[in-house]
Amino acid sequence: MTVRWRTSSAGTNDRSFRVRVLRVFWNAIVFGVALFLTACDGIQSSLEPAGREAEQIARLFWWMTAGAVVVWIAVVGLGIYAVQTQSATARRSMFMVVGGGAVVPTFVLGVLLVYGLWMLPGLTAATPEGSRRIYVSGEQWWWRVRYEWTEGEQRELISLANEVRLPVGEPVEFILESSNVIHSFWIPSLGGKRDLIPGRVTRLTLTPTRTGTFRGACAEYCGVSHALMSFYVIVTEKEEFSRWLENQRAPARPPETEPERRGQEQFLANGCGACHAIRGTPAAGAIGPDLTHVGSRLSLSAGILTNEPTAFRQWIAHPGQVKPGAQMPSFAMLPDESQEALAAYLESLK
Repeated sequence: MTVRWRTSSAGTNDRSFRVRVLRVFWNAIVFGVALFLTACDGIQSSLEPAGREAEQIARLFWWMTAGAVVVWIAVVGLGIYAVQTQSATARRSMFMVVGGGAVVPTFVLGVLLVYGLWMLPGLTAATPEGSRRIYVSGEQWWWRVRYEWTEGEQRELISLANEVRLPVGEPVEFILESSNVIHSFWIPSLGGKRDLIPGRVTRLTLTPTRTGTFRGACAEYCGVSHALMSFYVIVTEKEEFSRWLENQRAPARPPETEPERRGQEQFLANGCGACHAIRGTPAAGAIGPDLTHVGSRLSLSAGILTNEPTAFRQWIAHPGQVKPGAQMPSFAMLPDESQEALAAYLESLK
């Protein structure tokens, strides 16, 4: 009687253990699928490519994911087989271990390695001769962006900040540098990342394949406000891009309303021009972002604030609260009407 009770209990425990193993197996599948679906789209998704380089990276990612699934199924299947099989011979067990635990993973990973190495030359190929160049410098914690403009023998660098615009279907070479710490320039929807290393110049080529608005970020920890160092990327048709660049090359338009005129006076009187440049005015600072056409950008403070007068006031009065460690001093001591005038003037710089 006692023996039969123990046998029955052991069988029940075995069945219960197998049920738990299968439940964990299916829960892992459901969790993995849900995890993938949460990152498949959006303006900062590498799984919804909008550039030639990003398409290659995404294709490699999906092939590697498929390979990982094959390896995972082989290993987990081996584990389930071991749990459910109670009277297998040693030869069969050895065949399953070698096949599911060694041969299948080695073959799959070898194929993925060859495929990845085959793709590598396409991702590191030289930029085509005559491609557009954009110079990007990583600051703390924002992006200095300069466009190369040429006409015949004339060459000019047009300074902007915290926003990148690109023509669709055209390869663009980014010249990347940093004068402070290591940053990393990354636009997931358009391609891979590239580090900005003090004392070195690195390069990255991207070719947008469709228009739209995307988001980039610093992908290397660079200090207290690293997470607040992002930027928007707008890809447009070539004609629209040419008109935009010509407008960015022009000096700032003069103030037209009384609040804008008072805002310009406040800007110059409070020493803002020592750090910021506004072309067409005495402000010629080179420490902070160029503000010549700041009102035309999608965001303020490197993608943190929306571009509107209230956000300008918030940044002017409390930059350290918006972005800890920001080098810009606070102007909270200015009267409210002066802050409003400054915000109105900066917002008008389209």
